[in-house]
Amino acid sequence: MGDERKRQIIGPNGQMIEGTEITYRSAGEHWNEYLADDGSVIRVKLVVTSITRADGFYDQLGNPMYQVASSNVVSVSAPEELRKPQP
Repeated sequence: MGDERKRQIIGPNGQMIEGTEITYRSAGEHWNEYLADDGSVIRVKLVVTSITRADGFYDQLGNPMYQVASSNVVSVSAPEELRKPQP
């Protein structure tokens, strides 16, 4: 834990608090798949970009609270009749 970096984050009370940036590795990133009524298949997954522990803040079970930043990745596979014609 000697390599921890501190940063300011918005805490559960809405005020700026100190947090500790946590290193992490992915244990798996799975797709959620949705079948649209127009025949398209929409796949979505959330990819974490940073994790910060809110120093001194805990949930009702005593677990530390975390702020997780993420991006959504979207993939669409549409039927040919919905696709833009290619030149």
